[in-house]
Amino acid sequence: MSVLAAALAVRRLVDDNAMLAMLRTDRLPLIASTLGTHLGAPGARLPADELHELIDADLEILRDHFTLTDKNARAYCADWRAAGILLRRTAGTARGETYELSAAAFDALRTLEQLDAPRSTVTESRLVSLAVALRQLAIDTDPDATRRLQALEAERARIDAEIERVRGGDVDTLDERRARERATDVLLLAQGLPADFARVRARFEQINHDLRTSILSTDGSQSTVLDDVFRGVDVIEQSDEGRTFSAFSSLLRDPERHAAFDADLAAILDRDFARELDPASRRALRSLLREMKTGSRDVHATLTEFARGLRRYVHSQEFQRDRVLRGLLQEALAAAVPARDFVKPYKDVGLDLEIAAMQLFSAGEVVAHDPAEFDAAARLDDAEPESIDFAALALIARESEIDFAELVGHVNEVLADTGSATVADVLSRFPATQGLASVLGLLSLATGQGRIDGEEVEELSWASHNGALRTATVSRHEFTGRVET
Repeated sequence: MSVLAAALAVRRLVDDNAMLAMLRTDRLPLIASTLGTHLGAPGARLPADELHELIDADLEILRDHFTLTDKNARAYCADWRAAGILLRRTAGTARGETYELSAAAFDALRTLEQLDAPRSTVTESRLVSLAVALRQLAIDTDPDATRRLQALEAERARIDAEIERVRGGDVDTLDERRARERATDVLLLAQGLPADFARVRARFEQINHDLRTSILSTDGSQSTVLDDVFRGVDVIEQSDEGRTFSAFSSLLRDPERHAAFDADLAAILDRDFARELDPASRRALRSLLREMKTGSRDVHATLTEFARGLRRYVHSQEFQRDRVLRGLLQEALAAAVPARDFVKPYKDVGLDLEIAAMQLFSAGEVVAHDPAEFDAAARLDDAEPESIDFAALALIARESEIDFAELVGHVNEVLADTGSATVADVLSRFPATQGLASVLGLLSLATGQGRIDGEEVEELSWASHNGALRTATVSRHEFTGRVET
């Protein structure tokens, strides 16, 4: 491939790939945090209204830390759906629609996780798995019976030797490092399951669309799809993707394989090396089988829904009506091509077409009328003017602030008689009218305009607001001169 061809291919991928578009957007922190939290689990699906409420609550928190627009959750979800990040489907068991992540969104979230917590990709366990897979592929695809027999006999000899060694008591288990490597490889494979299931569902949707298009575009006498449907053949399940998924699903539904898989997981989690795994990895291993069954069930439900819809579409003869409509549209388009040279789009052709004046909106935008929202409260009457009680205002001020003017007057009056005085001397002559606030005010004045004797202490006493006597032992605070406010 030339440099130009490679550049054009990459540009097309950047323009068309939803995963790269998601990773490239400025809103990636918003998308990854909200959708990863609410829809990041395998098989997660939420009703549209519930997801809107959850994201609206998230936006209230995120707007304090990120520069976001005034869009609400409904508008954001519509943008993400148009970008291929979200998939909206009709709810099968209830009215309304549901949201789920697309395969591209799962791939993007997985890429972010790997960037945030990178893991070594070149491990001994991965190389061993690669070698074993290549060896098995070479054996299974070898048309020479002699070479296949030789390979099988060699494998049997190796297994017999291993059996004899174990019977002799020589049991060689993996060390904890290698065991953790293999467990990590298993988890890395499991992380791709949600994206794989979403990709399979999207592929089934495309197959369903292509089959319906084939029915409409092919003449009745030449449509093999119609013949297969009328003969009861499930054409979607018989596709390559359908057969691959059916084989995978049958493995999960096999009771023997299911029991063996479950027993293997329980045995692994009981090993010593598994206890050293982080809690998230242990939970992922424990729920691996359940997530595989849940994803398989969701894909199978989608496959069944498309198959039934296609059979109903054919047997009800609805495709005949769509064929007629498609033919009429093609005839109109064919007639419009030569007419464009003679008739302008804005020319009056003498034909009136009535168009519905009603605008169509989503049912979710309808808000019920609540008369209580328009019920005004009782009318407010004008209050009669009253005179101000300055004594009450002064009392309120004394309750909220220390009366330093009063304290300064008390201190200076005691100093005028004695020349020097401590805080205890002032309180013995003028009790604290504001309780502890007066004591703190005197200590503050002595700290700023007096001196503190750190070697001697004195006992201060005052009455609290309920009349109880309170005492405190503090360093000696002495006033040596007149104080100012």
